[in-house]
Amino acid sequence: MESPMKMSIPVVDFGTYSLNEKNVSEEQLQLLSEELKTAFTQIGFVFLRNTGITEEEVDRVLDISKKFFLQPAEEKQPFSRGNFPNNSNHGWVSVESERLNPSRPGDLKEAFNVASLHPDLKWPSSGALAGFQEIQTSFFLHCKELSLRVLRVMAHSLDLDPEMFLSTHHLIGSDVNASTLRSLYYPPVDSQKAKEGQLRCGEHSDYGSITLLFQDNNGGLQVLSRSGEYISAPSIPGAVLINIADLMQRWTSDTFVSVRHRVLLPPPGDSSTRQSLAFFVQPDDDTLITCLDGSNKYPPITSGDYIIQRFKRAY
Repeated sequence: MESPMKMSIPVVDFGTYSLNEKNVSEEQLQLLSEELKTAFTQIGFVFLRNTGITEEEVDRVLDISKKFFLQPAEEKQPFSRGNFPNNSNHGWVSVESERLNPSRPGDLKEAFNVASLHPDLKWPSSGALAGFQEIQTSFFLHCKELSLRVLRVMAHSLDLDPEMFLSTHHLIGSDVNASTLRSLYYPPVDSQKAKEGQLRCGEHSDYGSITLLFQDNNGGLQVLSRSGEYISAPSIPGAVLINIADLMQRWTSDTFVSVRHRVLLPPPGDSSTRQSLAFFVQPDDDTLITCLDGSNKYPPITSGDYIIQRFKRAY
C-alpha cells in the first residue's frame, strides 16, 4: 500500500523572537512576517522551530496529562466540563461526548481543557497528579506568550499596528476570554469495532485566531489541501504546528485561511495511543470581529458569540 502523501507545511525558524529573546529587530521582524504571511495565505499552517518552548516541557505536560487520563472514569468525573460555574468549557471531556464533525459519531478521544486560571478552581491533585495544576498553568502561560509574539508578527505582515491583535487578546487566561489549553488523549482503538464513519477527531476548522499544536510521533493528523484532498501532516520533534482559525480568516477577509483538519483512526491492528496539546487562541469575548479591509464579506460577530455557536454544534 502506498503511504499517504505528506503535506508540505513550511518550517520557519522563530529563534530571533523566541521566548528567550526580549525583543526582535525590525529586520528580523520583517523576515518572519514574510515567511508567516506566505505560509498562512497559501497553506494555513506553519511549523515553528526554536520557539523557546522545549521538548522537555512539552513531554512534562503530556506525561502528567496521560496520568490523569489513565485513571478510572469515576476519578475524572468530578472534573468534568460543565462542573465549573465560572467557566463552562473548563475540565474533562470523556470519549465520544464531543463530535467536531456533527455528521459523524462522537470522536474517539478524551480531553482536559484548561480554559480558566481562576484561583478558586479545583484541580486534580491526588497522588501522581500533585504537580498537575502547576505544570498545566505554566505551559498555558508560555503558550500565551508565544501566541502574542506570533500575533504581533502577523499584524506586521498585514501592515497593521501590532496593537491591532495584541489589544484584542489582553484577557487570555481570564473568564472573559475563551482561549484554552487542551490536552488530548486518543486511546487504543479496535477499528473493527468503531462505528461507521467514526474518527478519532472529526473534520473541523478551529474557532478563534490561531492554534498552537504540540504532538507526539504517532500520526493521524490530516489537513485539507487546496486541491480538496486530505493529506497527512508530518510531526517534527521540537517544532510547534500553528494554524489559522475561523475568526482570523473572517478578520482578514480570507487573506489568511482557516483549514479543515481531522485525526484518522489508526490502521487495523495498530493499538497505539496518540497524544497532543492544542492551545486555542481566542480574541477577548467582547471583541467585535469585522473585516479589516472594510468589506462586508462576513457579518460582524463578537468572539464570544461565535464560540458559543460552534460549541452548540459540537456537543
